[in-house]
Amino acid sequence: MKKHILLAVILMLTAATTYAQQMDHKQHMQKDTVPKKPMKHDHMQGMQHDTTKHKMNVMTSQFSLDLLMNRDGSGTSWVPDETPMYMYMIHGKKWMHMIHGSFFARYNKQDLFNKGSRGGSQFDVPNWLMYMAQRKVGKNGLFSVNTMFSFDPFLVGAGGYPLLYQTGESYKGNKLVDKQHPHDLFSQLSIAYTQRVAKNTDVSLSVGYPGEPALGPPVFMHRVSAMNNPDAPLSHHYADATHITFGTATLGFRYKNVKLEGSIFTGREPDEFRYNFDKPKFDSYSMRLSVNPSKEWALQVSHGWLKSPEEAEPGDNIKRFTASAIHTKTLGDDSYVATTLVYGQNDHHSKTQPGILLENSFQLSKTAIYGRYEYVVKDAGELDLEALYSTDPNFKINALTLGVNRILTTYKQTNLTVGTQATLNASPSALKPLYGNAPLGFQVYLRITPAIMKMGGKPKMNKMMDMDM
Repeated sequence: MKKHILLAVILMLTAATTYAQQMDHKQHMQKDTVPKKPMKHDHMQGMQHDTTKHKMNVMTSQFSLDLLMNRDGSGTSWVPDETPMYMYMIHGKKWMHMIHGSFFARYNKQDLFNKGSRGGSQFDVPNWLMYMAQRKVGKNGLFSVNTMFSFDPFLVGAGGYPLLYQTGESYKGNKLVDKQHPHDLFSQLSIAYTQRVAKNTDVSLSVGYPGEPALGPPVFMHRVSAMNNPDAPLSHHYADATHITFGTATLGFRYKNVKLEGSIFTGREPDEFRYNFDKPKFDSYSMRLSVNPSKEWALQVSHGWLKSPEEAEPGDNIKRFTASAIHTKTLGDDSYVATTLVYGQNDHHSKTQPGILLENSFQLSKTAIYGRYEYVVKDAGELDLEALYSTDPNFKINALTLGVNRILTTYKQTNLTVGTQATLNASPSALKPLYGNAPLGFQVYLRITPAIMKMGGKPKMNKMMDMDM
């Protein structure tokens, strides 16, 4: 089974890479003969200065006047400069406002053929909505506000949605197992200030309640390689689960395309009361090094020391290590291929438990083909099976997801997309009596998101930034 899954993953990535190369070659062959000045993604070109105002022809990062907004991931993380942006933009004289989000209306059945006893089914609407604003302060300062909301508590339910082999957080005194927890109504309320201190050099401070510390890659819902998949990764709590932290402060230093960050934050994950504000403790720490070697790549490595993250295991501290590589290649105004590889590792219970994720999204104008492969190691305690396995053994879990969707219509810069996906779970031998040999998850969905921004296009919300600072 493992060999078959790995072979499918290799074939998927090979096909995506081959097609990307063919599309890129075709695009170059079809260019007109009139020479055009290429757009620079790596630096802020086209900045026009005059004595009374600062007019921008490009959209700047929230954390640097020298970088493109395309580089902004979740929190203070980086994605490749070629990353497309799905959002609405409103330009003012002093402020720039941005809104983006995603709503999946779906039917989800985690064990389609009822091979085991752990699969569930549900109609729900996983969702998130984000509002951001930024403005320049003086000649070299930049101030930004970030908010994120999720109506999961209302549209998914306090107990979360079915997802085989998923673990993390708790509900009504029990561990959430084979379910993905809902996100909090207030998922991010943060502010940041960045000061350019020299050419290609700046220092930034971000404070959130809640917010996201410098730990892990950009969270899954903000990676274009994962945006088509309604499900959280099984390795979510191995890599990027700290994106909702009630109390965090991050100090960052950037020189050109390298950034070093350190955070102090609350280690405890959000409680089951999804509408309130948890108590900030600032008892945990993390460090992250991010490098973007080219406009198509974003790399990071990070380490965190988390104090008592799980409410169900208050005496359990975790050391978390993560490393990731994100590659995005633009094929046209509305097509691209995006791939993310993430390694996450939790050290606790005197054990080292790794998780590996490989995901890909292949956007072809209106049609997207996407996939995700995961390998995670979880013990009996995480799966709430200690009564059956008193020695708390580790279990090796494999899951492969393949999906396809198509944009039905675009109205006022908003996409309505229909899609379907299936997940093949390879059960460890010891868990087959509970889960079955290879339970198959299936879902269909309608999705509402902002449309992709096309630089220089006709829609009002697509035009490039043109504001007085």
